[in-house]
Amino acid sequence: MTRSLYLASSSKYRRELLTRLQLNFRCEAPQIDESPKKGETPLETCQRLAREKAMAVAKEHPGAIVIGSDQVADVEGVAISKPGTHDKARAQLRSMSGKTIVFHTAVCVLCEETAQTLEFAVPTSVEFRELSPAEIERYLIAEEPYDCAGSAKSEGLGISLLKRIESSDPTALIGLPLIEVSNALRQFEMTLP
Repeated sequence: MTRSLYLASSSKYRRELLTRLQLNFRCEAPQIDESPKKGETPLETCQRLAREKAMAVAKEHPGAIVIGSDQVADVEGVAISKPGTHDKARAQLRSMSGKTIVFHTAVCVLCEETAQTLEFAVPTSVEFRELSPAEIERYLIAEEPYDCAGSAKSEGLGISLLKRIESSDPTALIGLPLIEVSNALRQFEMTLP
């Protein structure tokens, strides 16, 4: 039996990444509260949200394979979210200048009908250069990364703000670790090259 595949996300970045695997899938935005819970670590927050996103969409499509994913930037144990505005992005980049940030990307792949669930998280360590106020302003004006946790798009001009990236999966930082997602989908008997 061939099962439908859903990406439980409204993220254009995750949609673009999953398209690379040349699979037929649909995107559906999960309706969940993405607020962190008191006492959660950044890793725990993204793991819970990935699971809740997948479960929300799976309830509507119980026979489908559903991928939920979430990413939280961790600055010395404090979660950094999407800035939303220029001023907040400036503050984020100033606070991360010269520091190493861990971006946790969690994924939950499940099928409600078969009760099969796989969950994993891929950390990515990102070391920022020492950034001058002028560099931060030029970057924010050029790329407007207000919808990205940490205010820098490594797949774009934001790469120039960085000193080093370390991860087992190069697409994890963009929002969906395709190496691990591919391995998970094979366990759900999906055919990939």
